[in-house]
Amino acid sequence: MSEEKFDLPFQSPVVPELLNNDSKISFRCYPGISCFNACCKQADITLTPYDILRMKKHLGMSTTDILAKHTVPYQMDAQGMPGIKLRTQDDTPQCLFMVDEGCGIYESRPSACRYYPVGLLPLRRTGVNQDEHHYCIVQEDHCKGHDEDNKLTIDQYRKEQGVEEYDEMNREWYQIILKKRSAGPAVGKPPEMTFQLFFMASYDTDRFRRFVTSDSFKNTYTLDEATYKSFEDDDVALMKFGFQLMKQVFFGEMTIPTKEGAVEERIEKRKEVIELRRKAEIEQWKKKNDNYENMEK
Repeated sequence: MSEEKFDLPFQSPVVPELLNNDSKISFRCYPGISCFNACCKQADITLTPYDILRMKKHLGMSTTDILAKHTVPYQMDAQGMPGIKLRTQDDTPQCLFMVDEGCGIYESRPSACRYYPVGLLPLRRTGVNQDEHHYCIVQEDHCKGHDEDNKLTIDQYRKEQGVEEYDEMNREWYQIILKKRSAGPAVGKPPEMTFQLFFMASYDTDRFRRFVTSDSFKNTYTLDEATYKSFEDDDVALMKFGFQLMKQVFFGEMTIPTKEGAVEERIEKRKEVIELRRKAEIEQWKKKNDNYENMEK
C-alpha cells in the first residue's frame, strides 16, 4: 500500500479501504426511501470538465454562465491548482438543483452524484506510468441506502448509474492531475498564467474556444483547418484538445506543433506585459503611499 499514491482531497486525513470493480456493495436509492434527497441537502460536489459540458447541454447555457451561476472555486492542492464545486444555497449546503421529486438535472447530473456512495480514487503506483481507478465506500449517518438488500459489484453499479462515459471522457484530465501531484517538486509551482489556462481549458470551454481560434493562437500553433473546424461545434473535441494542450504546457509533451520562433516571440511579449504590470503596480503603490503621507500631515 505504501507504493500507491491516492488522489485524495487536499489535506484529507482519510486513507480509505481500496476497492476494485469486482468488489461487492449493498446499496439502493429510490423515491420513498426515508433519506431521499438527504444527500442533496448536504452537497459537496466536485465537478469535472465533462460534468460542465453535460450541464451546458442540459441547461442551454454557456460554460461561462454556468461557472458564474452554479459553481464556486476551490484549490485542489497546496500550490493552488484550481478546481470547482457545485454551488449550494447561500445559507445551507443544499444543492440548487434539488426539487421535491429529486434532482432537477438528473439525466445530466455530475459524476460525483452518480457515484455516490462510491468514491472514485484515481491513483498511480510509484514508478508506473499507467493510472488506475479504484474505489472506496462513503458512509454517512443520514444515508439509509446501505441498509437495502441489493447486492451488486461496483462495476454493475457504475453501469447502472451511467458513470462509465464520464470516466472515459475525464480520463486524460485525471492523468494530468495525477502526474502533476506525483511529480511534485520536479515540476515546481506553475505560474499563474498556467493555472488560468488549466481553469479555462478544463471548465470554461466557450472561452477556451475563443482562445484557440484567436489570431494569436493560430500564429503560434500549427493546426489544420479541419481541426479548427471541429472546435466550432464539437465541445468534446475541444475539451480533449484542451487536455492535450495542458500536457504540453505543464509537462513539455510537445504533441501540438508550433511555428518556428513563435514560442520565443510569445515569451518575449509576455515578459513585456509582465514588466508593464509590475511598473503599473509600483506606480499605484507610490500613489497610495503619497496619499497616506498627505493624510498624516
